[in-house]
Amino acid sequence: MLIYGFHPVREALRHRPHQVEQVLVGRGRRGERRRQIESLCRRHHISVVSVSDEELSRRSGGVHNGFLAELAEIDAGVPARDRDDALVVLLEDVQDPRNLGAILRICEGAGVGRVILRDRGTASITATVVKTAAGATEWLDVQRVPNSVAAINGLKSEGFWVYGSDPTGLPPWQVDLSGKVALCFGGEAKGLRARTRKECDALLGLPMRGAVESLNVATAASAIIYEALRQRISEESE
Repeated sequence: MLIYGFHPVREALRHRPHQVEQVLVGRGRRGERRRQIESLCRRHHISVVSVSDEELSRRSGGVHNGFLAELAEIDAGVPARDRDDALVVLLEDVQDPRNLGAILRICEGAGVGRVILRDRGTASITATVVKTAAGATEWLDVQRVPNSVAAINGLKSEGFWVYGSDPTGLPPWQVDLSGKVALCFGGEAKGLRARTRKECDALLGLPMRGAVESLNVATAASAIIYEALRQRISEESE
């Protein structure tokens, strides 16, 4: 597992150094941030490797901020998440770090198996995201991809049904969300991109009976993700 950016790497070194196998730092990085990372690595006997920015970009998909860490899988000594690998969330163009952090917290709480972030247009996992997520970034499998459509096609090839969030969509309780399901959520301004919506098997929306026309993306994501969880728990109990 890879994480990248100064704040996520620093948080990993502070809170789960047993998982960090090595840290890669851009050769041109100098100053206080590099000193902090190197100090934490020395404390925990973790190697620091200087590499080119090109190598960091290749490993991270282009968003790294000069720092990348390789993490080992969680071992038996660390409490495991009750993760549902058949439930995936894809986010694109979620630009507010607090919204991103809130959605990651929701995903972790609901046991989402994987979160896919479209690189361009989506906020980086900064200190604000980590704080808002309340620790969720430590446990979630978060992947960044360059293209939502390619990611959706990959999920479909794995047997997933893909549903996008859109105000015009069906209420989620009218759709079977109990199998291999990927839920896609778009940005604060325009929602999902047109091409992404087109690739979805169906669209899910929440009925609005009050004066406001729409919900915050994190609020909408919470309702839809937990409806999927409700259906899955109901199926397990039958």
